[in-house]
Amino acid sequence: MSTAIRLLGICGSLRAKSYNRYALNAASELMPEGMTMEMASIGDIPLFNQDLCDQGMPPAVSTLRAQIARADGIYFATPEYNYSVTGVLKNAIDWASRPPEQPFQNKPVAMVSATVGLKGGVSGQYDLRKILAQLGVHLLVRPEVFIGNEASKFDASGKLTDEAARKFLGDQMLAFRDWILRVRKLG
Repeated sequence: MSTAIRLLGICGSLRAKSYNRYALNAASELMPEGMTMEMASIGDIPLFNQDLCDQGMPPAVSTLRAQIARADGIYFATPEYNYSVTGVLKNAIDWASRPPEQPFQNKPVAMVSATVGLKGGVSGQYDLRKILAQLGVHLLVRPEVFIGNEASKFDASGKLTDEAARKFLGDQMLAFRDWILRVRKLG
């Protein structure tokens, strides 16, 4: 069995200069050898509507579902809006998890959050955990990474410059690699 690991990064923010997008980029830089990360795009996914779903999956949803199915693991970067996940992230998950063959089942998942508050998105991550638990994912519980006071942790170009945050993120990527390999053995 190959040890190459393909991650799908899903950012819960549509903003071009999102700190959560920057966190995904930093995670890509800090991954161990043999891991790669493709970035998903959720900006073109329409609001979920069962009538629309009954007509067939929109192309943006079909693309996301295929990306999830191909990935060995999913890495979410979730902002926290009003103590929860963003509407666009929840919407993308709702669409992608529709039958048939819901692609999240048995996927290893990890997450990061970057927020303006000092707690770093704790509530948003915990709500995302509740949502994903219903989809049958294998969630990496620890280490958790919450990047609070985000503007002080990234430079103007979006590079994560805070050494403590870089260490936490690097440690999480190592743990996520090991988690994915463990889940593969179970499968």
